[in-house]
Amino acid sequence: MNAIAEPAERLAIIIVAYNSADALPGLLDSIQQHRTEVARLDVVVIDNDSHDDSVAISQAHPVGAIVVPTRRNGGYAAGINIGAALAGPEAHLLILNPDTRLQPGTMRLLLERIADPRIGVAVPKLLHDDGTLAASLRREPSVITAWSDALVGTAVAARMGLGEIVASKDLYEKGGEIEWASGAALLVSAEARRAVGEWDESFFLYSEEVDYLRRVRVAGFTPAYVAQAHVTHKGGAYHESTYLSALMTTNRIRYFRRHHGPLATWAFRMALIVGSTMRTPLGRGHRAALRAALAG
Repeated sequence: MNAIAEPAERLAIIIVAYNSADALPGLLDSIQQHRTEVARLDVVVIDNDSHDDSVAISQAHPVGAIVVPTRRNGGYAAGINIGAALAGPEAHLLILNPDTRLQPGTMRLLLERIADPRIGVAVPKLLHDDGTLAASLRREPSVITAWSDALVGTAVAARMGLGEIVASKDLYEKGGEIEWASGAALLVSAEARRAVGEWDESFFLYSEEVDYLRRVRVAGFTPAYVAQAHVTHKGGAYHESTYLSALMTTNRIRYFRRHHGPLATWAFRMALIVGSTMRTPLGRGHRAALRAALAG
């Protein structure tokens, strides 16, 4: 594959699709509507072997996307890496889930934030379909966050400032520096891309953004939350899928094990086991997460 021609500075939007025919038209429409916010914009759709009309829809849309049918599902990180290689090393990358929608000014505001050379990643405010805030900011996973979420629940732990979810009203209203956030929508500067390298394809799905943003921080850059930039996101697919619930739990443990010793990893995994056990009456997803945590 030939890389896209490289002007001095530009933005490439990377969309990794998998059976996303229902979601893609809305996202591509929103990009087309607001593309004049950026002087040079390329749209790249990487299709991970969809069995619906995702490829045809992307090819036919007037946004003029470069569409790459991979003919295999290598995972979310693998799709990002293919898109990033096509975009070339000089492009800033805006990575968007297919079920997101850009709101006015978002691209411009995110690009303005990474104009600060300290900021390697800028993330927008995520909104639910009804316009309410999605709590998308996170703390680095730890034994404390895991046990807090397990014992009192994620909502209470967030309000206490102990859980993995960040619930700071001030941060969501004004923006600021963060540790990591949902990977549904994030802008990575060209400088950070070159320093950090590729996304880790071993995660397939879930925890890849935790890993990437940790490496952004290790490389000396700071992720930032831009409260004035808005993206609508449907999300929540893992709640409805036992496979995705199990995969999320497995990758949380794998990620934690990479950066902590056996004792801390055992304590982290036990927190997931206890939390999932307490919530098994709430649905099959929790039971699938419990089985994955027991498997380690």
